[in-house]
Amino acid sequence: MRPETEAELAETVAGLNGPVRIVGGSTRGVFGEGQELCTTGLRGIELYEPGALTLVAKAGTPVAEIEAALAAEGQRLAFEPMDHRGLLGTRGEPTIGGVVAANVSGPRRVQAGACRDFLLGVRYVDGTGQIVKNGGRVMKNVTGYDLVKLMAGSWGTLGLLSEVSLKVLPQSEAETTLAVRVPDVERAVQVSSVGLGSPFEVTGAAYDPAAGQALLRIEGFADWVDYRTGRLGALLAEHGDVERVGESGAVWRAIRDVEMFHGTTGDVWRISVTPKEAPGIAARAEAEKLLFDWGGGLIWALVPEGADLRARLGAFDGHATLVRASEETRASLGMFQPEPPALAALSNGLRQRFDPRGLFNPGLMG
Repeated sequence: MRPETEAELAETVAGLNGPVRIVGGSTRGVFGEGQELCTTGLRGIELYEPGALTLVAKAGTPVAEIEAALAAEGQRLAFEPMDHRGLLGTRGEPTIGGVVAANVSGPRRVQAGACRDFLLGVRYVDGTGQIVKNGGRVMKNVTGYDLVKLMAGSWGTLGLLSEVSLKVLPQSEAETTLAVRVPDVERAVQVSSVGLGSPFEVTGAAYDPAAGQALLRIEGFADWVDYRTGRLGALLAEHGDVERVGESGAVWRAIRDVEMFHGTTGDVWRISVTPKEAPGIAARAEAEKLLFDWGGGLIWALVPEGADLRARLGAFDGHATLVRASEETRASLGMFQPEPPALAALSNGLRQRFDPRGLFNPGLMG
């Protein structure tokens, strides 16, 4: 099923007599039961006002098309969404609806915020086939349920997005990355904390254990980048040897897309944790490879196929999401961390309210 208009989408949903698996460009590994309902027929930029830093696009619009339009005006999606294709071995084109539905946010999240923080408004079709609009082109227009925030990260279980409105930001004139030689993740978290807590507007803080380097990014006007890089380098010198990294953009694309795991065998987990817990979590994971982003708050772990990482980690202040695994492992362990009973009851109540027939991606969220 591939509706071409919002009205056709609503009519399709209203006529469903069984569950559907919602996909956009089929790049993020969504699994589940039912027929495939594809949003790529809903394509195109509806409105773009560079002066107002606002863009409105249909949900099936490719991210590449949006990024090209923004780049022509010297602007960008500040939350730098990840491209999952290399990690998951998928094809197709990532869509903006998929980015919003999964709240996909890259390294700049530590400074600029997540995808949901740039989401101004949504249009979607609920489980009864009704078209719903919430938000607008400015943040203050949200009233009642904050459906804009609810839809971001709901993975299509609350409604099928047809249109999204986003705030965009200017591109940076320059960027520089500093690499600090560190012996372990504990020192890397310390270095990241120093950088993120400094007044020098660090926009990325990662750690590559294989290289033994903590990486910090600074962006902005060229003169200010040079000044802040020098000051930050001096501040970090007491924590390890500091050097400037060439090809800064390529470095952060590799971190964003977890390129070090591309072409590997094994399951991939995404662990959200408080940075202070990162060293302990890393030790308990017993992973074959690790990559740290968000100052230690995001850990990517490569483990043997079928390994139950949640059992290895035990209780902690965060959650572990299974990103890449066989269908059998995903069915057995579930993609998302099981919720505490009170939160699970709230989540189930929301899904019942927005999708009373249980049509959208059933079983995906547990």
